[in-house]
Amino acid sequence: MADKDDPCEYIIGEAHKYCMREHDGGSSADNGPGGGGLTDGASQHVKDLADSLINTIHGLVTPKDAWAPASADSVLYEPFLWLGQHLAIAIFVCVVVVCALTAWQGVPRLRQMGASTGWTLAAVAGMASVPGAVMLLNRAVSAAFTAAFDSNEVTLFGAIRDDMTRGADSGNPLALLIIISALVVAIAFACLVFMTRQPGILAFVCIAPLVVSSVAREGDMTAVKEWAQRLLGLMFAPFALLIVAPFVQLTKGSLVMDGLLVIAADVLMLRMIFHGVPYIGPRVARAARSVVERRTDNRLVRRAVRLGVPDFYEEESNPRVPRTVATPSRALAHDRGVLFAAYGGTQQQRPGRLTTDSAVKKARVEETDRAARTARISQARRDARAAAQPPAPQRRTPTPRPTPATPPSPPCNP
Repeated sequence: MADKDDPCEYIIGEAHKYCMREHDGGSSADNGPGGGGLTDGASQHVKDLADSLINTIHGLVTPKDAWAPASADSVLYEPFLWLGQHLAIAIFVCVVVVCALTAWQGVPRLRQMGASTGWTLAAVAGMASVPGAVMLLNRAVSAAFTAAFDSNEVTLFGAIRDDMTRGADSGNPLALLIIISALVVAIAFACLVFMTRQPGILAFVCIAPLVVSSVAREGDMTAVKEWAQRLLGLMFAPFALLIVAPFVQLTKGSLVMDGLLVIAADVLMLRMIFHGVPYIGPRVARAARSVVERRTDNRLVRRAVRLGVPDFYEEESNPRVPRTVATPSRALAHDRGVLFAAYGGTQQQRPGRLTTDSAVKKARVEETDRAARTARISQARRDARAAAQPPAPQRRTPTPRPTPATPPSPPCNP
């Protein structure tokens, strides 16, 4: 009975392509003896899955469209722009009134009026240009990150794609499983980056009018510099993953080592979240660390997540090496103090000492670690002592000897 012209006509989707490839002779000519078509097809599906995961990571870490308005007439940005413009004009009017009341001082006050007028116009123009500039910069960062991270086989994801095709362990199912697991973990951390970076950019753009309007007061650029530093650091944060690029040549050809580099990049991403966004970033990073520590007891996984999210306290002062550890609340207070100082307020410095809650938490953590370490050492000593002692010989219980029976004494005759 003759075969049909198209035996795969009732199969749709990717399965239809696989069926046509097998029907065209790929199972007999290309796969050799033993019928390895099914294995090759599964490996190809795994590679396609890895490619889709890599593309997903790219889209999450540096999306082409930021959550920020594209122009100043956006419904989301327009109220803040209106508030910033009127605030700048109010600051300008206050400066003009002060200069008018003290006009008898002559040229210095006139110079102050001219400077305030120019800085007010610059502030209003800056407010109108912030949304479009942020959108263009975000697209440029996304394109540059994609080109730098996936340009050739020297980059991390380019090396992964090349090793899945021509690597020494490209046909090893265990290696493919490891790289898929590493990419899934990378997607989880990329989601964290996405959830902190995108709302962070939106928040910084929305508060731009309030920050830029402070320039109208004698051209004070302190708050603008802090704001721009935070925003640019947040937008260029994905480039921190390029730190692992020099190590790609050392691990080229091994999918397992590529998976380790992906995990190292994840730790850097988590560290970037921890230090990138004030107040929000540390809280998100600490939540991710708590979830990992609750779900696993693996010592290596715990150590990796602690490298990305270190322990921190309010403020520490070591008598030998004084140092300050900023916390989310202190970071927020610092930014607020800079903004108030730009408007003429006094910036209050918080005292450099441990708070009660932080001191109690630190003492509890140290006590818990000390107790766990003591328990491990005691158990190890008991095990070593038990292994060093020879087995005690078994004591034999002596069998009682039978006592000889005494003959009866003869009766005594009188």
